[in-house]
Amino acid sequence: MRKFDTKVQHLKYKVLREVARQAWNDTLLENLLDIPKIIVPGNTPTMRCCVYKERAILSERVKIAMGGDPENPNVIEVIDIACDECPAAGYEVTTSCRGCLAHRCEDVCKKGAISFDHNHVAHIDKSKCVECGQCAKVCPYSAIVNHKRPCQIACKVKAISIKENNAASIDNGKCIQCGACVYQCPFGAISDKSYILNVIDMLKKSEDNKKYKVYAMVAPSISSQFTYAKLGQVITGLKELGFYTVIEAALGADMVAQAESKELAEKGFLTSSCCPAFVQYIEKAFPALKEYVSHNLSPMATLAKYIKDTTEGAKVVFIGPCTAKKSEAQLESVKPYVDCVLTFEELQALFDSKDMDITAMDEGVLDNASYFGRIFARCGGLADAVAQGLMEQEIEFDLKALSCDGIEACRTALLRKSKNVLDANFIEGMACIGGCIGGAGCLTHGEKNKAEVDKYGREALEKTITDAISLLK
Repeated sequence: MRKFDTKVQHLKYKVLREVARQAWNDTLLENLLDIPKIIVPGNTPTMRCCVYKERAILSERVKIAMGGDPENPNVIEVIDIACDECPAAGYEVTTSCRGCLAHRCEDVCKKGAISFDHNHVAHIDKSKCVECGQCAKVCPYSAIVNHKRPCQIACKVKAISIKENNAASIDNGKCIQCGACVYQCPFGAISDKSYILNVIDMLKKSEDNKKYKVYAMVAPSISSQFTYAKLGQVITGLKELGFYTVIEAALGADMVAQAESKELAEKGFLTSSCCPAFVQYIEKAFPALKEYVSHNLSPMATLAKYIKDTTEGAKVVFIGPCTAKKSEAQLESVKPYVDCVLTFEELQALFDSKDMDITAMDEGVLDNASYFGRIFARCGGLADAVAQGLMEQEIEFDLKALSCDGIEACRTALLRKSKNVLDANFIEGMACIGGCIGGAGCLTHGEKNKAEVDKYGREALEKTITDAISLLK
């Protein structure tokens, strides 16, 4: 068993692995209905009340592993049948209620949702309650509490509500597709769509047509993943899967750092464009600030564009920690350059679908970027790279960068900017805590990942952004 943070991740991986295995063997359609039975053999349930429900949920997981609902533009989907074990969300009166005479909770409720029984204990009428929380604030015994589900707590943009059937519902108008809810759901009832079948199809075609070259572009956060093997072995494993070559997205980060530092000096104020979830957040929650978003494409799209512009018949697959990258790849401005996005979870499933032992492989080489491009993977790295870009281009600009670690920090910075009280001229926005190393598609999460990224950065042969970009000429 590979190293995953949670058993939910392991279950998701097993579904992806089996779907991929059948796809490699061209047996997916004929064995489609048997995949749940392959994952849970016999008639003894391993996770649910009965094996029939377990397999019904697995069938839904298989659908998401095959691309999910094509009618839903969101890359994050809820499996309703799997989302039924969490308690009802909302405000509730606990046994701490003393039936006091003050009735402050009743007085403050503008919707008349609070009543009292014969023991003077308060009760909340859910059909009237709008969950404003005023009753909880005034209760002298803190007897009214707000039961939020893990997905609701994880979602800092408040895109998740609870439907009448007690399943979670995602508001696409608010959702930034960061995947925080995916990682935090204890039942795996929320998942990101997978396009693993598209990648397998591309790799198969490349075997038949030598002009059809599939590039694997790996995010710098890969340095903190696949801890059971060496990074060079992961690179070799990618080539064994059929990828023509492996290139660092960090080289695209070097390109962006150089261009974005120049753009910042010209405009005077800028917000980063590297994190697609952060950009979506600005567009949905702070549309008046859209003009400040850097016009540069993300490192992924920037480097993919270069590959497509210089290589005939190239296909580009981005591999990283981010679910929001899957949505970015569907944007009209990015779609011509990035053909597909995989997470590290999905790459692990690809390796194992072909029974590959990467720990037994020789170490390949990955050296396309500078230290500054590689540290984009963690919060603060982009700001450091922009400062370096200004220095290397001899641009005089008093940089006041603010690195926002997580979407709540982003919200605070954007709110201050909207009120013209922000003492900064560059906002580095990272939707995930820690930056990309905290992405939902990571195999592992944690503070140790930051140290691994910094170490990986220091190992770069190219010591400056200019040196790294010069390799493209």
